Amino acid sequence: MERRVSMADVAAIAGVSGQTVSRVVNDSPRVDPSTRARVEAAMAELGYRPHRAARALRTGRTHTIGLLVSTLATVGNSRMLQAVADAAAARGYALTVVTLAVPADVSRAFERLREQGVDGVVALNEATAAVRDAAIAPGMRLVVVDSPPDQRFATVQTAHADGARLAVEHLLALGHDTVSHVAGPADSYAAAERERGWRDALSAAGRTTPGVLRGDWSSVSGAAVGPLLADSGATAVFCANDQMALGVLRALADRGREVPRDVSVVGFDDVADSAQYRPALTTVRQDFDALAERAVARLVRAIEAGEAGGRDLVPTSLIVRASTAQPRS
Repeated sequence: MERRVSMADVAAIAGVSGQTVSRVVNDSPRVDPSTRARVEAAMAELGYRPHRAARALRTGRTHTIGLLVSTLATVGNSRMLQAVADAAAARGYALTVVTLAVPADVSRAFERLREQGVDGVVALNEATAAVRDAAIAPGMRLVVVDSPPDQRFATVQTAHADGARLAVEHLLALGHDTVSHVAGPADSYAAAERERGWRDALSAAGRTTPGVLRGDWSSVSGAAVGPLLADSGATAVFCANDQMALGVLRALADRGREVPRDVSVVGFDDVADSAQYRPALTTVRQDFDALAERAVARLVRAIEAGEAGGRDLVPTSLIVRASTAQPRS
């Protein structure tokens, strides 16, 4: 079996002490930049990889982040998982994922993450409601994505309400009298914020507010409420995510309602496939990469510098494609 490259090997190549190599490995500021560069070059030449378990014993940190999520079945959560994993890896952190199938299990989920030695936790989307109601253990480094501000943890969120307003204002500017809404789950903070933005935009324009139709983020739920939209005579629809918009497009087509000639449809998220829908979907772009980057950056600052609390808001933008047009005269 090939011998593992050691710190002593790196030190010999770099011409420094083993203690200096240790400081570089553990990101100590007490290393001259030119010396650090020489050590890092030696590490790269030899293919040295720090021994994670040994480093954890020395530093009290595992360089592992926990991710708490209710489900990975939704496109948004899966996209966030990838973005968080990428942001963590860029900082030298591994990722451990725990799914929270039942909200009441949040305390058990935190305990599982603690047993796996994570240095901190990012909680996503629907899981955040359970986190807000749970007792947060002292010393728990926690960043919650899509949650109201809370003194117990840092929060990072998309500007959901602003994005919804952009969607509604776009449809009203095209000449539609009002805009129907297919909302997300009632227990979702993101869905509630998007619904709030929709209501505020209609109210500001002095337009009537149709009754809300509610889905569960899936295209199947969008297809289920699509016939109600077709029969209601709606000319414009804002869906709380792209997957539900896909189902609405299918249901409208099945009822003989052409998009955008008869009904304009806007989604939310701008998932990778939304430009390939038929017609290509006008949608609100949610920057998953920026959301994950800010969440991981806040958590790493809490882990490494003891910085706690704070709030980040990631802006949205409207992407206009072929699914919206002026109403038929």
